[in-house]
Amino acid sequence: MLHSRSPSSTSVLAIAGLAAAAAIGSTGCGDDACGTGGAPSSGLVAAATMFQLEYGDLSGLLGNDCPDPAAPAGVISLSIEGRQAGDPAGLITLCVPRPDLLMEGERALGTTTAGGDVRIIDLRGSANNCSFVLDSSQPPTGVARATGVCDNGDSPDGFALVVDGAVWMRRTCVTSTDSVQLTLRGRVAVARRAQ
Repeated sequence: MLHSRSPSSTSVLAIAGLAAAAAIGSTGCGDDACGTGGAPSSGLVAAATMFQLEYGDLSGLLGNDCPDPAAPAGVISLSIEGRQAGDPAGLITLCVPRPDLLMEGERALGTTTAGGDVRIIDLRGSANNCSFVLDSSQPPTGVARATGVCDNGDSPDGFALVVDGAVWMRRTCVTSTDSVQLTLRGRVAVARRAQ
């Protein structure tokens, strides 16, 4: 009995189907790629010698608060808000003009006035009987990156945000005020915020 050495049309279709499924799964928005990837809900820390402020419960909303005029049609800026652990008045607010670029590697930290791919809009909190407020006259340094971003940050699965930078904050302790530099580092989950 002679056997053909060429693959059957059924085998060719099966292989083509597997290749197409693999290509779709590698786009970064398959079920396995979206989400926080186990990032903790808290763990973004602003710290210097003798004190630290920890932020968590971050949530994001496509709010068009810092739009990029060069963004493609349909890309809306993403606002991210979180709270300081242990201080109900402590907060962090970030704005990402181009959330479609969050997974393109490291994105520069900045402020509203200094620009940047991930802008620190507000940062405040308290530690060791002192209060801290972002000193926007001195731009932050460092980068942020994200994993698990789908739907430009609007996926119900959320995503993970990693920050590695430094910020300047005005510190007020009783009657004295100065400006101090703090590292701002951590990996934290960002949930989708309902409108």
